[in-house]
Amino acid sequence: MRDLVGAVWRTSSRSNDQGLCVEVADNLARVHGVVGIRDSKDQTGPVLVVSPPGWSAFVDAIQAGRFAR
Repeated sequence: MRDLVGAVWRTSSRSNDQGLCVEVADNLARVHGVVGIRDSKDQTGPVLVVSPPGWSAFVDAIQAGRFAR
């Protein structure tokens, strides 16, 4: 498990108030070389850890509309 000390969690500016969001700690990329992702409803629960290039590819795919609802 990676050390996530110092993680600064944030939600998207497009998040709604229904609690159906994820939180991202992308500040970890500079220090630990990872991006943390967690469920905003379970802040003490598991964290998905991905590489910064993997996170960028995921965000790019979302913005390009590659995922259907």
